[in-house]
Amino acid sequence: MTAFVADCHNDLLLAVRHQRERGIEDPFGELWLPQLRAGGVRLQVLPVCTEDQFVGEGALRRSLLLIEEARNLAAVHSDSVAIVETGAGLREVLASGRIALVLAIEGAEPIGNSLELVDVMARAGIRMCSLSWNRRTMMADGIAERDTGGRLTQLGVDAVRRMEDIGVLVDVSHLSEAGFFHLADVATRPFIASHSSCRAVHDHPRNLTDDQLRVVCDTGGFVALNAFGPFLAETCPTVHHYVDHIEHAVSVVGPDRVGLGTDFIVDVQDIVDTPFTGVLVDWRDIPQTRDLQRPADFVGLAGCLRERVGGELAERILGANLADFLGGHLA
Repeated sequence: MTAFVADCHNDLLLAVRHQRERGIEDPFGELWLPQLRAGGVRLQVLPVCTEDQFVGEGALRRSLLLIEEARNLAAVHSDSVAIVETGAGLREVLASGRIALVLAIEGAEPIGNSLELVDVMARAGIRMCSLSWNRRTMMADGIAERDTGGRLTQLGVDAVRRMEDIGVLVDVSHLSEAGFFHLADVATRPFIASHSSCRAVHDHPRNLTDDQLRVVCDTGGFVALNAFGPFLAETCPTVHHYVDHIEHAVSVVGPDRVGLGTDFIVDVQDIVDTPFTGVLVDWRDIPQTRDLQRPADFVGLAGCLRERVGGELAERILGANLADFLGGHLA
């Protein structure tokens, strides 16, 4: 068992919603809760992501249903998990032995061009939000649109300011490089890369350069490393490649601002219709990360990490760093 794991990105809400729409009563309790427990997960960020078929007017409706899905699973399993919205709430849930869940928006499609919806999402419990997924939104270009050189739109700039005002963390994962540096210029508070790895280790556009890593952490922000196979290595990615990215990030920004943002997709992909084919990766031929594909695999990651960086640093990277960061920055 791992002592304490905090993961900044797991798309399990998509899978849970998909299965409940097809008549499965409690997919979270049947699959995901045992996985989280087996891996020692005590803090899990749950992104609300807009699938391709809901982009446009369907995005807001779908996101609200996914938020309600999170509320439902938290109510059904209130003895095991709880949604947290504040640092105090996070500490209370962790002290109770339950798993703390933090809600996030991945991509700003649900907000569209209505800045007021930033406030609506915050009232619904959202505590982290990115301006784009890989696509272009009304706020910014995602990394799949990187050839445009697009920065933030004025709506994007206004959204960053509004999020900072009301205590929603801005997430830069998936943002185009030009958009990243524009956001860094206008941000006045720390921001987070919730699931991004290191381009110096593997040259993939979804990974962050060392300059970007430094910018995130120079502002007091946080970097959570992505375990998705194509981002780790050219071929045959393994848990050891993931630890390579962790070690590199620590060498660039220090030991306190690095954690896990695994982006496990194997089980989600097996359940949900695959809507993202052709965007940066081909979903028909994804090299999965050996020995690190689902939450229960955190046990093996913990052992590998302890061997490479030592027990004390491993425990911080596995969970304490992210818990401390979110504990100090949740509204």
